[in-house]
Amino acid sequence: QVQLVESGGGLVQTGGSLRLSCVASGITFSSNAMDWSRQAPGKEREWVGRLLASGTTFYADAVKGRFAISRDNAKNTAYLQMNSLKPEDTGVYYCGVSGTTHWGQGTQVTVSA
Repeated sequence: QVQLVESGGGLVQTGGSLRLSCVASGITFSSNAMDWSRQAPGKEREWVGRLLASGTTFYADAVKGRFAISRDNAKNTAYLQMNSLKPEDTGVYYCGVSGTTHWGQGTQVTVSA
């Protein structure tokens, strides 16, 4: 079955960086677009960005210019590089297979003021 496992979250100060990883199994990774989303405490989940199989990326306005999604098809892994982090970036970050209900369990990111 499809399994997605995120890692790389943690506590970082404002202005810092983190790189999240998402290892996928049970899918033909190289053929699938991958999404990242996040959920802040007390708020609904919001979409962060998408990486197509072609390598084209799309980002939410809130993270554009600060976050970058990439992939390593040989490792079945998608990445979310997060720079210039702000307290409002705090939340649980999830990766998912675009257009499906397959999402990982999430990894916590906390940005201190």
